Order: sequence, then C-alpha cells, then structure tokens
Amino acid sequence: MKIGQFEKINDYEWRLPRETQPGMRVPVVVFASESMLGDALKDRSIDQAANAAALPGLRGNVCVMPDVHQGYGFPIGGVAAADYETGVISPGAIGYDINCGVRLLCSTLPLKEAQAAINDFTTALYRACPSGVGGSGIIALKARELKAVCEQGSVWAFKNGYATAGDIETTEDGGCMEGADMAAVSSRALERGADQAGSLGAGNHFIEIDLVTDVFDQPAAFAMGIQKGNIALQIHSGSRGFGHQICTDFVQKFQTVASKYQIDLPDRELVCAPLKSSEGQQYMAAMRCAANYAFCNRQLLAHSARMVFEEYFPGAHLLNVYDLAHNIGKIESHRFGGEKISVCVHRKGATRAFGPGHPDLPARFQKTGQPVLVPGSMGTESWVLAGTAAAMEKSCGSCSHGAGRVLSRTQAKHQIRGDELRSSLMAQGIHVQAGSLGGLAEEAPQAYKDISAVIACIEGAGLGRRIARLTPLAVIKG
Repeated sequence: MKIGQFEKINDYEWRLPRETQPGMRVPVVVFASESMLGDALKDRSIDQAANAAALPGLRGNVCVMPDVHQGYGFPIGGVAAADYETGVISPGAIGYDINCGVRLLCSTLPLKEAQAAINDFTTALYRACPSGVGGSGIIALKARELKAVCEQGSVWAFKNGYATAGDIETTEDGGCMEGADMAAVSSRALERGADQAGSLGAGNHFIEIDLVTDVFDQPAAFAMGIQKGNIALQIHSGSRGFGHQICTDFVQKFQTVASKYQIDLPDRELVCAPLKSSEGQQYMAAMRCAANYAFCNRQLLAHSARMVFEEYFPGAHLLNVYDLAHNIGKIESHRFGGEKISVCVHRKGATRAFGPGHPDLPARFQKTGQPVLVPGSMGTESWVLAGTAAAMEKSCGSCSHGAGRVLSRTQAKHQIRGDELRSSLMAQGIHVQAGSLGGLAEEAPQAYKDISAVIACIEGAGLGRRIARLTPLAVIKG
C-alpha cells in the first residue's frame, strides 16, 4: 500500500476508500502526519486495518491512531465499531492482554520535599510490587475470591480494603464490566490467574515515578487532581496470564466459527463470531472476566504503591486521577450518519477518550472530558489529555494509548545494550529498577516513536487536548 492511495483530509487525517481493496466494507482513516503515515506503511499495520475493514457489520471507519504498529491480525492502535445486531466480535481485534491499561495517581507532595528519598522509595516500590514473566502477585486468590474478582473487578478490591470510593469513581466503568461469567473461562485460564493478582508482569509493563512538569489547562488539571511540581505515579499492566489464556482459548475456538456463519475472512488471525451468537456471547462473558481481573490487578498494585509511598512520605497522599483500558471490546452507543446505534467498539492499543458531557463520565469530568493517559517510552515524557467532542464523531471517542513501537523487541535487543541504557538513564537522573538487562533493552526509548510527534497528531486531529506533561524520575520494569 502507498501514500498515493490515500485521500488527504487534512494534515493529520488520511482516508483509504473502501474501493481500495476487494472486500472492504468501510473506509480506513489514519490519524497521522504524512511522515508518520509513511512510517506506518513500512510494516503490515495499514494492511491489517484494511483487512479488518472487511469484517461484517462494521459502522463508520476503521480508525488507525498515530502510535500504530503491526499486531496479531489487527493493528495495535486500531479501532473498529461493529453493529451489535449484525456485527462480529474478534479476539484479535482486542488483543491477548485483555484490558492492558494505565492508571495515573498524583500526589499532594512537591518534588522538593521528596527528592532526597526518591531512589530509596523506588527500590522499596520495586520490592513491594511483584514483576516479571509468570511472577506471582500480591494476593493468591482462592476459587471463590477469583470468581468474585472476575465478576466485580475493582469493586472486590474496595469491599476488601484495597481501594477507596474515589478510586472506583475514577476508574473506567467503575472498575467493573457487567456481564462477566466465569462459566465461559477455561480451567487453564483460572489456574494461571489464581496467583497473579497484584503483579506487574514484564514486556512493556511498568511503574513510573514522574514529576508534573507542565500544566496547560489549570481548571481541568485541578478537576483531575493534578498539580504542577508534584510527584505522580503511573502503573501500566493488564490481565496477566489469565487474559492471555482467555484470548488463546477463543482464537482456537473461533477457527471453525467463521465458516459456520459463512464469514469470509481476509486473514485467519481475524477469526471472529457474530456478536449475538452463542460463541460471541461466550467470548464477551470471558473477556469481561479478564477485564475485571485487570482493573483489580492495577488497583492492588496502586494500593501497594500507596502503602510504600505513605511510609516514605508521611502525611502525603496518592490520589487516583484515572484508570483506563486500551485492549478492550465495549458495547457503546454512537452516532453514524445521524443515527444513534449500539455497537461493540474494538479498541486495541487505543484508549477511550469521551468528550465533555458524556453520561458515562463522573461529575468531576463532565466539563473537562475524560482524562486520557498517553505514556511515553522509558526515559521520555508522558501526557495527560482530555477527550473531545471531535473524538466522539471521528473515532467513537478513542485516542492513542502511547508512543507505539518502531523496533521489534528482537531488533531492540540486537541494537541496544541494557547495561548501557541503564547507565544512560541514570546519567539523566532517572533511577532504574529492572528484572533483566535484556528486558530493559527491549523497552528502550529508541524502540518507540517520538511521543511529542504522536501528541501533535492527536491534537491536530482533534482527538484530545493537552492538560499536563509528566517527566520521569524513576522507572520500574519486570
């Protein structure tokens, strides 16, 4: 695919007509600068979006975010809305780490009062928040507790003293997706999830201690609890082995479902089932279990982080700004051609970005729009944005979830030495705690796009507006 095949809408929006490729039912819209679009065309991400545009029952456009890169079947940084009555649900268009997401907590503590203890605090935080591949979590859940976590998510954490009412209010869906059913989850998935609640994992997951460097909208920042000069904390994790196994199970189960319902797949990695079919409903029930598990997982990590924070900084507090998902399938109402209909919005490597006045937002965000968290790469800035009315119209209220990779993990490990990277970060004043040097190299800043360019595209397209900029003080990796 070439840039010449796209219709330029403006400097940050490009439209691939549905006539471009046989089978496409809806156009593909890419939110990117011309140079970023050119970069995206170097892997299969745009081809994957065009393939996804052939799925039955889609409404609007398949949307591609500026942080896009190739994924399994569906691009990471992709959004697609399927009509609830006639559309399909595809596990590949949601991802293996179901409800991988980000939580931001901001403190009441200025950096000048914390600077001397940051390194020791980071070390203590690393010890208190389990990480690594297959690592056990803070809590080993018995069967009854695991069922409750799957059904209640962060609400279970609240009932058991691991969350505040404010945490629940400022978590997407109140930290609990309705319709979860453990009967749809395999015994293998339950086995993998039993001991991983409250764990970070590895890969691109992290805990980062940040400084609120700049505030661009003071009233919105105040509503979100963000204050310039204070310490903040980001947590990036998901549903761990539990969610991964659920996706694995249903990708396998769906291998024969497409032919059963006479769905012509342009790519077998896009295996799917009609939303209203028994198979589709079963996946949705299992996916919601994983989503709730992930909400609870990040809540447990936040609770543990708070305990350490309050030990090192007595009298100061970590308050939740927002917790949101970026690998999820959500039943939402959106307008298409003036008609409001119920759709399943697939967001893979894309985050919800509802604008001001949306009924699903808590009262404190009604005027500002939803907080949108866009972490940068390790050692670079991160951003807090606010959702917009334009995003509701253009992308079903969706936005970028981060910087987006430009190097695969294998390429990064070949090009970057973990020990040199750690030394470089330490020289910049960024304290690093990591489980392995190889894992550190995989997540080097050089492996990711320029986050400032991603933010410029988001703003240029109108999908989000700047609220605050964060810069890293310390990074914890599995």
